[in-house]
Amino acid sequence: MTDTANSSDKTPSFEMTWGSSTSSGYCSEEDSESEFEQYFTARTSFFPQTRKPNVNVKQDEKIELGKQELTTPDIQQKVKEYNAQINSNLFMNMNKDGSYTGFIKVQFKLARPVSVPPTKKGGHEAGGRRGSGVKRRTSFYLPKDASKHLHISSRTSAREVIEALLKKFTVVDNPGKFALFEHSERHDQVYVRKLSDDEHPLRLRLCAGPSEKVLSLVLKENETGEVNWHAFSMPELKNFLRILQREEEEHVKQIVQRYTLARTKMQEALAGSTPG
Repeated sequence: MTDTANSSDKTPSFEMTWGSSTSSGYCSEEDSESEFEQYFTARTSFFPQTRKPNVNVKQDEKIELGKQELTTPDIQQKVKEYNAQINSNLFMNMNKDGSYTGFIKVQFKLARPVSVPPTKKGGHEAGGRRGSGVKRRTSFYLPKDASKHLHISSRTSAREVIEALLKKFTVVDNPGKFALFEHSERHDQVYVRKLSDDEHPLRLRLCAGPSEKVLSLVLKENETGEVNWHAFSMPELKNFLRILQREEEEHVKQIVQRYTLARTKMQEALAGSTPG
């Protein structure tokens, strides 16, 4: 087959094709209550409510697609079968070095806004505070139904795909905040598995075929159960501390009020009762 793109292990080549618009809504620094509260963390509680799990979604189910070893003839055959099933020009192509290139579609399901550089007004940073030492950011909500096509190599890792997506949107958040997931629909249930950083999404796409029901790739927040504080910037960490202090003060206030009310009622009961 024709060698349409070559890539190496160290410098993968990316080509982007757009599948939807990026406009969803901004929250600029002027809309915030304080200097740093333009970050999503300003609206995030440290004591979130427990969400009921979706009974139709099974987390961390192992999907065996792409686990088997493939020889070069196997890959050539699968590429041929894959190309025969698609109704577009998003073909896969073999390279002379045994690798192959093709397109993957990544869906966005981000619950929180991402941070992008602020817009510049007349050569100055938004807000006119150039040289203040504070890195300003603007929160940007990506549409939940957004999806992007990437042209990648079979050697491109999941981590490199995430970095390429963030770069395309000029997102300045740490890539460690995000993770790539594979979704598979079977027997009216959706099976979800988080990809490791060194997995190769194009290999999964080749083994699964072009059907999005068999396998789809989704970018979501990297919910590990533990907060990686090192992934946040200094303004964000300071904002966390301010939020934590406010929530602590509010909890203390509620407890004091509760005990004060109970003490008052006890004292009233004592005053109205007769000894004996």
